[in-house]
Amino acid sequence: MFKEIQKIMIIIIGSALLAASLNFFLIPADVFASGFTGVSQLIASTFDLSTGLLLFLLNIPVAILGWKKVGKSFTIYSFISVAITSIFLEVLPEYAFSQDILLNAVFGGVLGAVGAGLMLRWGASSGGLDIIALVLARYSDRPVGIYFFVLNSLIVFAAGVLFDPEKALYTLVALYVTSRVIDAIHTRYVKLTAMIVTKHAEELRTAIHERLTRGITRVPAKGGYTSDDKEVLFIVLTRYELYDLKTIINDVDPTAFTNIVETASVYGLFNKQ
Repeated sequence: MFKEIQKIMIIIIGSALLAASLNFFLIPADVFASGFTGVSQLIASTFDLSTGLLLFLLNIPVAILGWKKVGKSFTIYSFISVAITSIFLEVLPEYAFSQDILLNAVFGGVLGAVGAGLMLRWGASSGGLDIIALVLARYSDRPVGIYFFVLNSLIVFAAGVLFDPEKALYTLVALYVTSRVIDAIHTRYVKLTAMIVTKHAEELRTAIHERLTRGITRVPAKGGYTSDDKEVLFIVLTRYELYDLKTIINDVDPTAFTNIVETASVYGLFNKQ
């Protein structure tokens, strides 16, 4: 229960950062954000509609995709994030901290990326293109940030066509900053190897397979000090899944000794989904 409260708090903080990046930096400078947030900005600017309401409506079909391809828990928390972000967008006033468009683009991109990256690390997202990018990253094993950048290029093009081409270039700066910061925080594509020394190998194996689609190698072991019979579970996973693994170990065997190391490369059968 405490972990769920922590997760909700992270989502609230991340959503607040996303909304602040828009209302305090990007929207006053007419620079567009990444993902469906930027799409909502474009539509709202063209038809004088509410950015928050549009963001919520656009995320409904993507939530269905996330439910099928990413996971029910992830999608639920992501949709909660979208709803909270929409509320913050309506509550927070639009205020320009700077008249320098470049500063607004950079700081707006960084602030938004920190919010999105925090939620991704805790098993949620800001919805929209976050979910689409995660689905693509799972199938290709490439960094999430690359897909953010490529997909968001369409927003840059639309901004250049519908508005000032110069604003499109500053939007490109904001999107580039966002993609780099998200990769620095999230780094889902980095592979990790977990070595878990435990007396409850079977219970851990069952719990891990219920939550993660990963192979496990079991090796008999003996405690060097106590001479107790144990097992070492070897599992290769992505950093995106590390939070779930830690939660499982803590629930099943809090006394298990776990060593996490970064894996340079993986050959053979490895599920990229």
